[in-house]
Amino acid sequence: MKVVVVGAGIVGAACAFHAAAAGLDVTVLDRGPVGAGTTSRGEGNILLSDKEPGPELELARLSRTLWDEAGEELGADTIEWEAKGGLVVAGTPEALTALHAFAERQAASGVRTVRVDRPADLEPHSAPGLPGGVHYPQDAQVQPVLAAAALLRAAVRRGARTHTGEAVAAVTGAGGRITGVRTADGTVLAADAVVNAAGTWGGEVGRRLGAPVEILPRRGFVLVTEPLPPMIRHKVYSADYVANVASSDEGLETSCVVEGTRAGTILIGASRERVGFDTSMNPAVVAVLAARACRLFPFLRGVHLIRAYRGFRPYCPDHLPVVGPDPRVPGVLHACGHEGAGIGLAPGTGALITAQLLGRPWHGADPAAHTGLLPDRFLTTGGVPT
Repeated sequence: MKVVVVGAGIVGAACAFHAAAAGLDVTVLDRGPVGAGTTSRGEGNILLSDKEPGPELELARLSRTLWDEAGEELGADTIEWEAKGGLVVAGTPEALTALHAFAERQAASGVRTVRVDRPADLEPHSAPGLPGGVHYPQDAQVQPVLAAAALLRAAVRRGARTHTGEAVAAVTGAGGRITGVRTADGTVLAADAVVNAAGTWGGEVGRRLGAPVEILPRRGFVLVTEPLPPMIRHKVYSADYVANVASSDEGLETSCVVEGTRAGTILIGASRERVGFDTSMNPAVVAVLAARACRLFPFLRGVHLIRAYRGFRPYCPDHLPVVGPDPRVPGVLHACGHEGAGIGLAPGTGALITAQLLGRPWHGADPAAHTGLLPDRFLTTGGVPT
């Protein structure tokens, strides 16, 4: 089977990695370099801690296992793998009660959770007086561009190819089944199946393939400090982060997310706002994120920021990725809409897409668990995205 994967970000690379490992004939198509889009604008989070029980958490649990396996092949140092664990802290007793209830639901779904009475025991430099939190030992981090490049290199070693160009139209044959993709320069890449792994541009690529899905850009900022000695041991974030991820508001939302990197820099987030593809810098957002981080880790008040970057997360209206075959165009599969969770969910997405290409059950989970991710959830009876 010939498969064209549109998108060389982390999700597209993972789809190519798993499809090539299964013996499929894979070509990865992207208009730019590997990981140049949303993948290069994130923190590299691999999280179970922020996901409600349901299909996304099931995909995250599978992905966490597959990240361990991929790390062995790719090399932990190559992708800057850090199984650092996560710490979610509450700022008030009421928030702590809600956090404990959330963690209990996750634990019932197989997530390892540990209540923390004194966050300073895990993070000595955190603010005093925090009422408590929950430790998530399974949370981890990679350097996202390095990880995407390593996955794609491994796919190439198994026979996959890469092609630079922009997908502009589907080529279809009898019965409307896809037979290839035409690029901007007129090249036609033959394919029995096309995987739409175009991230924030997944909606547009889907439209060009005759299978539009509702993927919208959600802008986010990340701040980067000067390099420091190790000061922060885990990925640490405030309990309101989960609510902000799940919100559908168009306006600006911020929550506190702080973590260190191997290079010594500290990454500070997180913001979300729906402003289209507006790339402009917003100093007010930078100021809010910095102030929140300083309240959680007071030592940051004496630390210099060296830069702030921003990017677009592929947002789906129901906050779930779109993963699976599109019923409108035989041969088109979607693997996009992961919002800020694409790094963590990439291996599971690649495994699921490959299983669907081969007509096999979803590896490692109840097949019914992924039905909530299928693209037909956005279709009316007339086949038009809602």
